[in-house]
Amino acid sequence: MPAKSLAATVAATLFAMPALAQSNLEKLGEFKQTGVTEFQFVEQGGDNAAAIRETLKRIKLPAGFKIELYAIVPDARHMAVGPQGIVTFVGTRKTDVWSVTDRNKDRVADEVKRFAPSIEFAIPNGPCFSTDGFLYIAEQNRVLVYPAAEFFYESPDVAAFNVVPKGELIPVEEESYNHTARVCVIGPDDKLYITIGQPFNVFAPEKMDLYTQKGIGGIIRMNRDGSGREVYSYGVRNSVGLDINPANGELWFTDNQVDGMGDDIPPGELNRQTAKGQHFGFPWYGGGDTRTNEYADSEPPADTVFPAVDMVAHAADLGMHFYTGKMFPAQYRGGIFSAQHGSWNRTTPVGARVMFTAVNEDGSAGESRPFAEGWIDENGEYLGRPVDVKQLRDGSLLVSDDLAGAIYRISYSGE
Repeated sequence: MPAKSLAATVAATLFAMPALAQSNLEKLGEFKQTGVTEFQFVEQGGDNAAAIRETLKRIKLPAGFKIELYAIVPDARHMAVGPQGIVTFVGTRKTDVWSVTDRNKDRVADEVKRFAPSIEFAIPNGPCFSTDGFLYIAEQNRVLVYPAAEFFYESPDVAAFNVVPKGELIPVEEESYNHTARVCVIGPDDKLYITIGQPFNVFAPEKMDLYTQKGIGGIIRMNRDGSGREVYSYGVRNSVGLDINPANGELWFTDNQVDGMGDDIPPGELNRQTAKGQHFGFPWYGGGDTRTNEYADSEPPADTVFPAVDMVAHAADLGMHFYTGKMFPAQYRGGIFSAQHGSWNRTTPVGARVMFTAVNEDGSAGESRPFAEGWIDENGEYLGRPVDVKQLRDGSLLVSDDLAGAIYRISYSGE
């Protein structure tokens, strides 16, 4: 572990714990058994799988691509593909994290089971991996690390340690039921980046100092052991998707805009960050360059960074991923695949699709266009709501869907 040895992490964790009856997390940190022996498994066939496959027949893709059901995963949100290619971990906005395994490598999951059943999770939406195999899971108000998740996931007891203890990611009094889905990524600086959405549509001015200090409504950065925490990005309403451009190390992220301003404003955002401390406009701007009513009489930051791409209003842009594979044609390499979850309060629903945004040689955004769509039917009903996009080692894409409770695989054959 780069920041500390595993032994040092264990010692620090134990030293900080009160002298009470051991919790399961404490036991796991000492490599002790918890007594939990049962897994929850998810059935992969049956009528539900058949209905999802029927829906997938209506999804439109560019020529040569196809989409198939990869796994039934209840409430599937953000994903982390293990560096060894053994297992994919899938977060939820509820209390479960799922491990998804394709044992025979036929590109269809053979097994989906609850990960770490001896641990109680609270909105474990955001898993992410380091290149050396450490799994991090950002919960509503905690971050845990699993140093050998691809090995230990076969057991109900999984080596686990605090990175940010429960109640310390944000002040407990700021916990909310709204905008609680965190996501994370490990940067080229070997630091952990975590999004922290602010809980309001537009927060009141009296919250400004606290939120600025804690990084609420922003993106924070810290060492992988939790030390050295700092605010990396400001003026972010509710980001639920981020990735690093492998070509130059820049951070990109999606952001969800202010509601209640109309069907067609403000735009959703795909943002490019080129330096620490940049401000992306919220709460003065509700999305793009659209000013909010609440801060119309207040001067916005002079150095506001506007979106690299204005997305369609209220499409709810969430997970994103820079494509580095070789399966897809050359025009997709180095570009961004991103998921639009779909609008919840627009008169005519929009979104529920996967977008592709080209990235130019100078690092700027090129054209953004739909890549996979068709999850809204002729009646305006959602048949699925994409959340996240991740790449398998073979260069195919996984797309999670928390409405259908599924993960899809998009591949290219050129036929």
